[in-house]
Amino acid sequence: MNTSTSIYQLESNVRSYCRDCDVVFATGRGATLTDVHGLSYVDFFAGAGSLNYGHNNPHLKKQLLAYIEQDGVTNTLDFHSDAKTRFIERFEQVILKPRGLHYKLQFTGPTGTNAVEAALKLARKATGRSTVAAFTHAFHGVSLGALAATANADKRGAGGVELSNVVRLPYDGFFGPDIDSADIIATLYSTAGSGYEKPAAIILETVQGEGGLNCASTHWLKRIEQLCKDLGALLIIDDIQAGCGRTGSFFSFEPAGISPDIVCLSKSISGYGLPMSLVLIKPEHDCWAPGEHNGTFRGSNPAFVTACAALDYWQDTRLQDTIGVYSRLIRTALETLVAQTSPGTAQVVGRGLFMGLKFSDPDTASRLVSACLEQGLLVETCGPQSEVLKLMPPLTIDAHTLTLGLEKLQQACLNVLCVPTPTATALRGIA
Repeated sequence: MNTSTSIYQLESNVRSYCRDCDVVFATGRGATLTDVHGLSYVDFFAGAGSLNYGHNNPHLKKQLLAYIEQDGVTNTLDFHSDAKTRFIERFEQVILKPRGLHYKLQFTGPTGTNAVEAALKLARKATGRSTVAAFTHAFHGVSLGALAATANADKRGAGGVELSNVVRLPYDGFFGPDIDSADIIATLYSTAGSGYEKPAAIILETVQGEGGLNCASTHWLKRIEQLCKDLGALLIIDDIQAGCGRTGSFFSFEPAGISPDIVCLSKSISGYGLPMSLVLIKPEHDCWAPGEHNGTFRGSNPAFVTACAALDYWQDTRLQDTIGVYSRLIRTALETLVAQTSPGTAQVVGRGLFMGLKFSDPDTASRLVSACLEQGLLVETCGPQSEVLKLMPPLTIDAHTLTLGLEKLQQACLNVLCVPTPTATALRGIA
């Protein structure tokens, strides 16, 4: 046991990750974590997607330390600050303009669920409607408004009150590959007597991170976008985990060519793991009255500093190109693993550096998490039954560390699934 007994005596029962990973981490750099005993771990977890640029990214850290050293103001709520101004201007220049996107920026409280709460609240205000449509297997946060849009039964049950004003729709592929759920959704909203009234908004993730790495197709996303237009509803994309490059492009919805009315960002928007969340709003929907939605930590300037520095990675296509190369490497490695198991045992799910293995036996993924930890690899599970082993390495991981992590995963699969062990050169050959 690495953990002091005082933690078990003093920390709330709500703690979760540490129950499956009894390691006391001390330092982190890039895609490597080191514990208090000096043991190293390859990190394919990346702070649940909040560390897309790795631990203590040197470029971001340099900017942060310089800001702190010069007594840069820390918290300004929504007063003007130099750090916030630089981020807003840089975000417009590097992210929005090149993509032909026109959004106003709303800074909310420090977490993703704060961004979702603001988005839902604004959609209701803008449309005058109360009901929001969300999807099967969705996860949007654990505060009550976001929780109502979340599908996970355990999370919903912890709310303790009725979670209302949300209707549930079938996500792409929910009924299997031969049924287009967009057809069903369109029928529900167009048929008299269905009981489905026009919603204020439809909120969705293009890749459902906690829901099991379910990916929506371009065709399906375009159908949902058009449905929103037909209904006069706002399309909200929750890009909190899938955004900021996790799926390859900065926004996960870019390949589909859609233009959401509202976009929610958090996790890696700060670039450094600092708390920050951001809501992008098409100007015609920005109907807030001053102070109508606020939060003390919506003006965290250290986060603005590192968020601005992180945008340097998106000045050109080098990072996006690297993500594409690494994505192909991971997919090849995972497909090789699947081919070595019995038919129907596992399948590859997800896209970009947001990929994993879905197992027919839900217990397998959890067993693999433990086996990976023994090999010095940090991963997690997702899905309604925790049946998916999820891989989320930092986007800036180097090829050697990525390959090392995949080798550790292969060894863990050997121990749990009894698949053959490839040579290290075979995996490196993929890269």
